[in-house]
Amino acid sequence: MSARGGRANRHRGEVEAVIGGERRILCLTLGSLAELETAFAADNLMELAARFSAGRLKAGDMIRILSAGLRGGGNLVSDEDVAVMSIDGGLAGLARLTGELLAVTFGGAEDAANP
Repeated sequence: MSARGGRANRHRGEVEAVIGGERRILCLTLGSLAELETAFAADNLMELAARFSAGRLKAGDMIRILSAGLRGGGNLVSDEDVAVMSIDGGLAGLARLTGELLAVTFGGAEDAANP
């Protein structure tokens, strides 16, 4: 569980998932988004959102996004840690979780229910 414990609050942009055998909270905070802007060489949040909405994410992209989301949710993990963690649902679960996290961050709460 994340450092905060409890359940995910979608209104705060949080999602919950089992990663590495533990239930964890993920959230793309302002700091996490700044980290992703740097990682993806985006000039601003709109450019970052446009890149993600193109729907062509590589495995490394998903690792960076989930790592940033885990750190934003209070989990002390590195990109390298996340790269070797198992995700519930395998590859399909990884894609679904990444889409859900991006939907609650860049879309409305109603979008998050159907990423």
